[in-house]
Amino acid sequence: QVQLVESGGGLVQPGGSLRLSCEASGFTFSSYVMRWYRQAPGKERELVATSSSAGSSTNYVDSVKGRFTISRNNAKSTVYLQMNSLKPEDTAVYYCNTRLRLIDYWGQGTQVTVSS
Repeated sequence: QVQLVESGGGLVQPGGSLRLSCEASGFTFSSYVMRWYRQAPGKERELVATSSSAGSSTNYVDSVKGRFTISRNNAKSTVYLQMNSLKPEDTAVYYCNTRLRLIDYWGQGTQVTVSS
C-alpha cells in the first residue's frame, strides 16, 4: 500500500536551516506530483511546495519563496524540502502528500519548531 514517511524535523533557531525528507513506497513514485503541506496550531493545512513528477517544475506559496526548495530523487523514491532562513512563523507540522486516482495520501508529519 501507499506509504509516505517524513523525517528531518526538529527545533531550530530563527535564521537556521533544516532539510525534510519524505520516503515513498507502494506506488510508481516517478510518475506522480509530490507536495509538501504544513499545519500550524489552530490553522488550516497549507500547501507549501509542489514538484512535478520529474522535478523539472516547482511551485511555492509566496511566504516561502526564495527560502524553501523542493526537490526529489526518483531513484530513491524520496522528496525533500530544504528550508533556509527559517522564521518563527514557519513553525508547524510538515506533511508530504501525493494524489493517486483522486485519493490523497499523507505521511504522519514531522514537527518543525523555529524558536530562540
